[in-house]
Amino acid sequence: MRLLKAFSAGVLLLMTLQVKSQQTVQKKPDNPTKCTNIKEGKFLRANYPEAIWHMTIKDNVQTEYFNNGKDYIKSTLVFVDDCNYKSIVMEKSDKNDPVQIGDVFSNRVVATQDNLLKINTKIAGSEFNVVYIKIK
Repeated sequence: MRLLKAFSAGVLLLMTLQVKSQQTVQKKPDNPTKCTNIKEGKFLRANYPEAIWHMTIKDNVQTEYFNNGKDYIKSTLVFVDDCNYKSIVMEKSDKNDPVQIGDVFSNRVVATQDNLLKINTKIAGSEFNVVYIKIK
């Protein structure tokens, strides 16, 4: 019984140390939010290899690449202000992709932290958040 109590206390101590170490590594979001980071660059998504999905933005043109770059969706970006913009789908290579030419996505940069950008996207009654990693 003593061994079980000692083991339980040890596990509890290790869990507490792990939580504290994770908390000290996390940084605070940028204040103010660095919205202009979305205006140009190359972006990845967490847990998506570059071959599956990556995106470039240059001269108000956003191009998302899929399937090792064989497929793409190209959109024109219209900035309402530094943190809000619309992306209008202009071209796509995969006819089976549910995104249609002319679709308009309303986007807002919610938060930034170093090279991370959290974007809130709305289209046709749906809303979701995406985190991009800016690599260039």
